[in-house]
Amino acid sequence: MEEVISYLARWGHMVAGVAWIGLLYYFNFVQTEYFKEAEDNARVDAFTKLAPRALWWFRWAAALTFVTGLILLYFIMAGLSVDIVLGAVMATLMFLNVWLIIWPNQKIVIASNEQIKGGGEALPEAAAAAPKAALASRTNTLFSLPMLFLMGAHSHFGSGAFDDKMTALVVGLIIIAALEVNAIFGKQGPMTSVRGVIVSSLVLTAVFWGIVKIL
Repeated sequence: MEEVISYLARWGHMVAGVAWIGLLYYFNFVQTEYFKEAEDNARVDAFTKLAPRALWWFRWAAALTFVTGLILLYFIMAGLSVDIVLGAVMATLMFLNVWLIIWPNQKIVIASNEQIKGGGEALPEAAAAAPKAALASRTNTLFSLPMLFLMGAHSHFGSGAFDDKMTALVVGLIIIAALEVNAIFGKQGPMTSVRGVIVSSLVLTAVFWGIVKIL
């Protein structure tokens, strides 16, 4: 029975993860770039009709990915490695960013656009909410490639005995913490463009792989 639960959790984790990360890339690589060029009326219409639907699937796919991931961690607890722990920490922060930063701020932006569509004025707080949601979303995109790489590396390469990799774990957690603090209080920096966030994510992947293998 445990094997069935473990496999169903793994299957659900993959399906939900595809939906979550797919929508994350849609928001960052497609929708955001479209909004930069769209006319005001088209942008307002998209924010009131398209964005709420996409965000519903986005946040609940994130929740299902997180829950199934916890189940999987339970089944592999004895075989935990540094790469899995670092990947799981990034995934957890991505989940929290969705529910505690991106969604609350996007609700404000959506409400503001609904008022504009009804002939009213934009909500004053929307001007600050949009950049907060955008930075958290860019940070999730930044985390996504190293997170996925480390999760896969566990099965194909392995990071060695957990007790021998404490330095790698500490250094990795410090980097993750610094990036998350920036997601809450900082700036987008090179992540303002699609190219910038992709390159930054690839570089971060190489950095984590080096930390896991060398330290």
